[in-house]
Amino acid sequence: MGDVVPLPVRREPPPSQRPAPARRQTVEPLWRESVGHELREERLGTGKRLVDVAQDAGVSPQYLSEVERGLKDPSSELLAAIAGALGLSVAEIATRVASSTVSAHPGGSPVCLAA
Repeated sequence: MGDVVPLPVRREPPPSQRPAPARRQTVEPLWRESVGHELREERLGTGKRLVDVAQDAGVSPQYLSEVERGLKDPSSELLAAIAGALGLSVAEIATRVASSTVSAHPGGSPVCLAA
């Protein structure tokens, strides 16, 4: 099918090996974490309940909760359904993620992996 490309795994070093707080580098958020944060902010901002958005999107409340917490990486179809249940498009979510991450981490953006 294709070449297998090894990707680095993001791991926190043990406390004894962490740099001093003044010199500690900021770890960029993963794409799924940034997307989840934006989805949750939109849901809370509109006053919608998790169960209502999940029902409108056709997913379980547990799954939506995991997406919002950055634990699950939804497919493009599920992301479109969740965003649509919030009155947004996937493009709007992606724009918000890019904008919020650039302001929080100048010169950086969330890690987006494509298969």
